[in-house]
Amino acid sequence: MNPQKHNNLSTRSNLCKIFVITAFILYIVIVYHKSESSLCIEPLEKTSIKPVDSPSPSPSPSPSPPTDVSQLVFGISGSVKAWRDRRSYFREWWRPNVTRGYIFFDKVPTRDILPWPYDNLPPYRVSENTTKHKVYSRHVNPSVIRIVRTILETFREGDKNVRWYVMGDDDTVFFLDNLVRLLRRYDHTKYFYIGGVSECVKSNFDFSFEMAFGGAGFAISYPLAEALVVNIDRCVRTYSFYFVSDQILSACIADLGVPLTPEKGFHQIDLVHDISGFLSAHPQAPLISLHHLDIATPIFPIMDRHKSVRHLMTAAKVDQSRLLQQTVCYHKRKNWAFSIAWGYSAYIYEQMIPRSILRRPFETFTPWSLKRRPPDYMFNTRLVTNNSCETPHIFFFHSITKISNNDNNNSKSNSDNTTLADEIMMTYVRYKPRHLPSCFSNHSADYISKIRVYSPAITLDFAENRGECCDVLNVDGKNTAKVRIRACKKSEITIV
Repeated sequence: MNPQKHNNLSTRSNLCKIFVITAFILYIVIVYHKSESSLCIEPLEKTSIKPVDSPSPSPSPSPSPPTDVSQLVFGISGSVKAWRDRRSYFREWWRPNVTRGYIFFDKVPTRDILPWPYDNLPPYRVSENTTKHKVYSRHVNPSVIRIVRTILETFREGDKNVRWYVMGDDDTVFFLDNLVRLLRRYDHTKYFYIGGVSECVKSNFDFSFEMAFGGAGFAISYPLAEALVVNIDRCVRTYSFYFVSDQILSACIADLGVPLTPEKGFHQIDLVHDISGFLSAHPQAPLISLHHLDIATPIFPIMDRHKSVRHLMTAAKVDQSRLLQQTVCYHKRKNWAFSIAWGYSAYIYEQMIPRSILRRPFETFTPWSLKRRPPDYMFNTRLVTNNSCETPHIFFFHSITKISNNDNNNSKSNSDNTTLADEIMMTYVRYKPRHLPSCFSNHSADYISKIRVYSPAITLDFAENRGECCDVLNVDGKNTAKVRIRACKKSEITIV
């Protein structure tokens, strides 16, 4: 047989087989598809069952309302011995029947501070006896265990509807409105540890640059507090070599995986003597707290320490958001610069110094540690000088008035263009003569004895991340200068 012919027949046979098999597979697929279709369709044709509507999506949970002061609980570490001198500071910021919290004393209060005024102070507690803890005898500084465990004892009080625990000392002065507005920026359902470091490099170097200093106060969210109290005694054992309570707490929080969220408005005030230079050039952040006011000289030089704090609070009660906020503007004809620290001080320089320079505090203070080794501070400073062009005329806050545009008694104010809408008028008076010659012969500010500052009667919004501007309204004739604070215009720059 011819081999070529044989191969052709074989090829044809294979093709036929493939064709038959393919046709069979297609037949099976078509029959199966029809069967499946009839099974799916038939019940709907033979019954009256209606198709079920798909469920509507469930509504998303409504956002939590903004945090208010009632959702904060304060845990204050106190000393019976020091309380007599410090209680006046505490009364200035505590709001009876509004704020919640506890003062934890180191021992049972003595007769001189009893009976306890529960109607205008938080309830006191005596801290647990920590000598029973095994770690007590081998801790490098056993007394700090009590302070570390203040957060545990505060949490155990079992307050309801708590978003934040705020810890501080009995000489910490808090500014509640600013604190609440600050905490609203953060999610209280997450882990947050919010506070501030020391003003001094050495203090931060000795303890930690990533630790909230307890005297300045700090806030921890409820979930973090819950995790912290479970582990607090383990942390005390682990960090028995740390000298201060803040170190132990920050280390424990770090071991939970939570970093410090620094905020510039918490002030430890590790500064000694006259801190007016620091307060007159406050960073661009809401003032949250002040500490060590019984160590520094009185912040208002003609008052004692307690009256000074009370005086500052009179401004805070009118507009806490602007307290200590620095605003700079110029009078070009006089060649003067005005620097206003709202609610505290006003400076006149007989030279138009740039704002970028004026934001550096005058070094009227010294660092906490006597062992000075520059750099001393966590910020730039300006040295105090007798140079007439660099030394300001200093005025301190004297009085404050709210002016309503609807008040008929203010027609005089409106006529001289000092009030355009609802405003706050503050008066600053000269502290003392400068006793220096003028910077320029014809432009002395010695005759100014009073500065009136007008500001909007609305809360300052720090979300804009921009300070305010101002205009010098009047410096001629009489002994009073007038300045109006206002929102900066778009692209406006304060420059000489």
